[in-house]
This record gives sequence, structure tokens and C-alpha cells, in this order.
Amino acid sequence: MYAEWDDEETIAAIERALSAAGEVVRLEANADFPFQLRDTQPDIVFNFAEGIGGASRESFVPAFCEFWGIPYTGSDPLTLGICLDKARTKETLSHHGIPTPEFQVVECPDDVQRTLPLPVIVKPLHEGSSKGITQRSFCTTWREARDEVARVVERYREPAIIEEFLDGREFTVAVLGNDGDGRTLPIVELDYSTLPGGAQPLYGFEAKWVWDRPQKPLDIFQCPARCEPELQRRIEEIAMAAFRSLRCRDWGRIDVRCDRTGTPHIIEVNPIPGVIPDPAANSCYPKAARAAGFSFDDVILKVLAAAAARYDLRVFD
Repeated sequence: MYAEWDDEETIAAIERALSAAGEVVRLEANADFPFQLRDTQPDIVFNFAEGIGGASRESFVPAFCEFWGIPYTGSDPLTLGICLDKARTKETLSHHGIPTPEFQVVECPDDVQRTLPLPVIVKPLHEGSSKGITQRSFCTTWREARDEVARVVERYREPAIIEEFLDGREFTVAVLGNDGDGRTLPIVELDYSTLPGGAQPLYGFEAKWVWDRPQKPLDIFQCPARCEPELQRRIEEIAMAAFRSLRCRDWGRIDVRCDRTGTPHIIEVNPIPGVIPDPAANSCYPKAARAAGFSFDDVILKVLAAAAARYDLRVFD
């Protein structure tokens, strides 16, 4: 779970940013949260809780906010639940005509159908922060795919999703705001040439936690991405379409990868993006925000303002 949880430095930075808008009270998203929320009765909740367990864990905090009638930032419980299910996300995107790689969901190795072109990527169905995605997730044979499915199901006690691998460029797009004032921030490109020799082009466990070290940072993110205007337009367009089709609110991050023809496809939608405050750290959303001229505090307060506007709340004097 540690891969999804924020450290004290990030929590404190968000708290400091929010203090510009008023008094800030921390509420831990644990079993006591519903009662602490009821007793505290805040004007608005800034939600960046990933939850503790289960496929709907990210829906926990906003569900209780709605139960007690308390405004909150970000997407609602339904959107958070759908976006944590990679297959449901892709089904929604496909329904809206938004390109996403072909896939299948399996609960055991015997369920694997050889219907996708090789290579494929095998991932846990209900995880975020690249949990369960390693160099072994890149499978060039169906034997490898079956073995990886067995590992994922055994380790995470959930189905695996097998996804068509797209061998084009990869980007991530930060979205800020809602209809009317929603916008994409400068696009981030993942430069896989920075990975060690022989590594597969995946931003998984090794790239995040092994090869990227404080003493030797991995310079994998390029922002703004060097895109020709037409590709930039298509990436921004598909990212906003995904954000809206899944009914995301206030902010989010959309992962995009191109196929061999250069057509962008949605890989994943993250409605609670990570926001590490240290500029030296590889954190996509703050990096995109800085490229747009926003400080870390600016981003946090803009998310708060976007949510407050939805509720017709005044949070700044």
C-alpha cells in the first residue's frame, strides 16, 4: 500500500497551501473518519486519500462526505470507483468512442485467450501508482503472460488485465478545473531512453522505486513535451474527452500512449493525481503546473477554488 500513500512532507505542503484559505484540520482516512468528519463539520474537505483496502477504497472519503452533506474536492465516489477498475474505465472510454488499447480480464492463467497481438502488458485490475507493474509485466509470449497472470492473482488477490502494448510515444496530461474553465496543463512526455540498457519501455516499479534515486534521479519526464502542434492538439483533446466522459471533477491526470501510426490512446485515468512538492522529485502533476507558471500552492488552491465554485462556496475573503 505504501506506493499509494503520501508522505508527511507532501501532507504538510498541502496543509500549508490550504492555510491561505482558512483554518485547516487534518482528518485521517481510517475507520474513525466518518465520525471525525461528522463531529468536525468542515466547510469543505480537500480529498487526497487513496483508501486502505478493496476495489472501491478511493470512494470511501467522498462517500461519507456526501452522507454527511459536506462539500469536497475532486471526483465523486462513482467516478473514483470506476477509475480504479482499469477494465470499467476502458469500457466507458470505448462507449464514448475514445481510443484505448484492446484488453481482456482474467481471474486465472487458464482464462487467458490468445486474442491480442503480442507483446502484451499484464497488470492488476484494481491497483494504482504502478503497483504490480514491473519489467516482467511486458510479455512477448503467451507463456510469459500466463505466468505473469498467476503472479498478479496470487500477489494481489484480484483479477489481472491483459492489455495490448502500444509501441509509440507516451505522455501524461494534467487537467485542472471543470467545464467552462477546465484546461490541460503542459504535456509531460516519458523519455524511456533514460532507462537502463535493455529495459522495457514501462514506467513501473523499477523506474519509480529502483532506478530513480535521490542521489541519482532518473530524468525520465520531459515537460513541456516536444510535440508537433497537431499531435499536441490530439493529445489534449483526447485527455479532456476522457476526463469528461468519466465525469472527473476539479483535477486529474490522464496517461496517453500512441500506437505505431501515432494515434493517441488513453491508458489510464487518475482522478487523484500524486503531488509531491519537491521540484527535484519525479511528480508529473506539479511538473506540469510549474511549466504553466503555477507554484505548488497555486495548484492546491486552484483545485480548492474549482470545487468551491461547484458548491457556490466562498473560500477566499
